[in-house]
Amino acid sequence: MSMSTASETGEPSGGERLAAIGSLLAGVVPEIEWRVHEPYIAEIARLKEERNAFVIVHNYQTPEIFHGVADFTGDSLAMAYAGAATEADVIVVCGVHFMAETAKILSPEKTVLIPDIAAGCSLAASIRREDVRELRRRYPGVPVVTYVNTSAEVKAESDICCTSANAVQVVESLGAERVIFLPDEFLGKYVAAQTDVEIVLWKGHCEVHERFRAEELQDYRASHPGLDVIAHPECSPDVLAEADFVGSTAKMIDHVRERRPAQVLMVTECSMSDNVSVELPEVEFIRPCNLCPHMKKITLPKIEQALRTLAPTVEVEPETGARARRAVELMLAVGAR
Repeated sequence: MSMSTASETGEPSGGERLAAIGSLLAGVVPEIEWRVHEPYIAEIARLKEERNAFVIVHNYQTPEIFHGVADFTGDSLAMAYAGAATEADVIVVCGVHFMAETAKILSPEKTVLIPDIAAGCSLAASIRREDVRELRRRYPGVPVVTYVNTSAEVKAESDICCTSANAVQVVESLGAERVIFLPDEFLGKYVAAQTDVEIVLWKGHCEVHERFRAEELQDYRASHPGLDVIAHPECSPDVLAEADFVGSTAKMIDHVRERRPAQVLMVTECSMSDNVSVELPEVEFIRPCNLCPHMKKITLPKIEQALRTLAPTVEVEPETGARARRAVELMLAVGAR
């Protein structure tokens, strides 16, 4: 039986796809780097087909991963739901460990891989299951709202989860006068400023977002008149006060797509600016580059190795996974992500 070639079916060949990716990334990936990335991207494409694998990539990954090998890109929760929706047998999570856990929670029957098992998160590491139990003892009867940027064990101890986009709606949906909000202190303060519900805070921080300073943004404004400053709510209150727009990663991207400012400063992990700039070359991105060291543990060679060996896998104890999934699904019942 003869097989159709790519040219006969009208589909681009592997070489044509690589050339298209290389052209797309020409503005953000130097030619000498592209020559290193190219064979890995080609091999990952082959292994994805062989393994029936689906690669989900967070907005903070580098452009060669984000635009080169992703089947889906987005924030942590959107990634997990995309993994659950696919018919693939294998999900490769190009993000940090809690994201891979969330993918496993929503797809317990699938093989979930993370290219580097040591890719952690300072925010997720700031709180443990035992901490949540102690807070419940300290504040009996007070519901616990937990940001999705946490471990499966912490989610399992919570009443409901939230994202940075729907945190206010989730808090107010509980009809409580007081709510324990975990673990991001700055996101909790952002929520507290928009609701009459009393917020009990935990002092967890993202090591990327907590490094930004209001004075830094003021200096950028002084040197770039008309600059559009948009910030993630994991930043400190004084930084958010300097921003023209505050929103989740997805809302920040939508804001730039819709407004198309001449110059924009995205106060978040700087690879996101690189990735959005590929799509919007007419926008000048001013980059106060704070990199996430954990996200940068994920590389093309490690993705290739994970697909080749089907390791490292991420597992979640079934009872913990079921309880964590309930907290996530209760959040989705409230409304928008």
